[in-house]
Amino acid sequence: MTTSRSNRNIMAGGAPLAILTIAGPFVAGALGYSPSMGFLVGLGLGVAIALLVWLAGSR
Repeated sequence: MTTSRSNRNIMAGGAPLAILTIAGPFVAGALGYSPSMGFLVGLGLGVAIALLVWLAGSR
């Protein structure tokens, strides 16, 4: 049986990154914008949230 030396909760920001990257083109298309623009905006927001989660988790 393995035991963990650290009892810290580890937070990951991969889920918002993936969800926003996939949802961005659909939302942009529904709003009448270019899906490629939605992809880039979703990717940017996902990266920003992932960085915030990573920075908050390192404290």
